[in-house]
Amino acid sequence: MSKQTVNNRNLRQILEAEDFVTAPGVFDMFSALIADRLNFKALYMTGYGVSASYLGLPDAGLITYSDMVSRAGTIAQGISKPLIADADTGFGGLINVRHTVRGYEAAGVQAIQLEDQEMPKKCGHTPGRRVIPLPDMLRKIEVAAQARRNDNTLIIARTDARTSLGLDEAIARGKAFGKAGADIVFVESPESEDEFRRIGQEIPHWLLANIVPTGRSPEVSSDTLKQWGFNVAIYPALGMSVATAALAQGYQHLQDQGNTIDMPVPKYTMDQLHDLLGFPDVWDFEQQYAVGSQEK
Repeated sequence: MSKQTVNNRNLRQILEAEDFVTAPGVFDMFSALIADRLNFKALYMTGYGVSASYLGLPDAGLITYSDMVSRAGTIAQGISKPLIADADTGFGGLINVRHTVRGYEAAGVQAIQLEDQEMPKKCGHTPGRRVIPLPDMLRKIEVAAQARRNDNTLIIARTDARTSLGLDEAIARGKAFGKAGADIVFVESPESEDEFRRIGQEIPHWLLANIVPTGRSPEVSSDTLKQWGFNVAIYPALGMSVATAALAQGYQHLQDQGNTIDMPVPKYTMDQLHDLLGFPDVWDFEQQYAVGSQEK
C-alpha cells in the first residue's frame, strides 16, 4: 500500500484552511524519509537536488522528464505527506506540458511547478536566465490546468523575470499567471525583503516563496511571509547543503585519521538506519513466514 493513502488532507485542503506550508527540499529517499517523519505539511522535490544527486550534473536543463517523473513517483509513493515537485519548463512545448502534468499527477505529485524560462532552463539563483514571451507562458498554464485529471492537483506557475526584466514585470506576470489558471504563483529570486512584501501585497493569489540562504534572496521567516500574504515557503537547498557538508567532513576525517573514531559529525547508528528504511518490517515478515531457517 502506498504511504500516500494515509494522508488526511491534500495540499489544496491545507491551503484552503489557510494553513501556512513550510516544505523542506528532498532529493532522494534518505532525505524524503527523514523529512516525512517530521511535522511538515508537505515536502518539495527539488530539481537542482535530483539533477545533482542522480546525475551529478548542474541544474541547467540537463535532466529529463523521465528522470524527474521517475524520482517523483518513487518519493511520492514512499511518503505520507503531499509532494510538491519541480517540473522545470514542462520539458518542451505545449504537448510536452500536457504529458508532464499527467505523468507527474499519475506519479502522485500534488503540486506541479512550471516556469517561464527559455530552454534549456537554469537554476533560479544563477545568472543569465531568460524568459519566454508572456503569451507563450499563459498558453502553457492553460494547457497544464486543462491536462490534470484531478481537481485537487495544483499548478504552480513560476516566473524568473525578476532578474532580467525587473520586479514590476515579474509581478505583472504573476498576476497574469493567476488569471490564466495557475493555482499558486511563484516569483523567483526577489532581491530584498521589500520585494517579498510587494509581491505579497500586489498578487492576489496563493503565493510561494523560495527560501535559499546564500542565494539571491534574503531569508524571511515563515511567520513574516504569512503576514505578507504568502502561503507556501520551500527550502530546496536545505537538505542537500547540510548533507554534502556532513559527507565532506566525514570523508575528510576518514582520510586524515584512517578511521571514524571520535569523528565530529552527527551520524545515524546502524539501528537508526535500519529503522528509517523499514528493516523491522522485513524481520517481522521473515519471522512470520520463514521456513527452514538456518539460524540457530
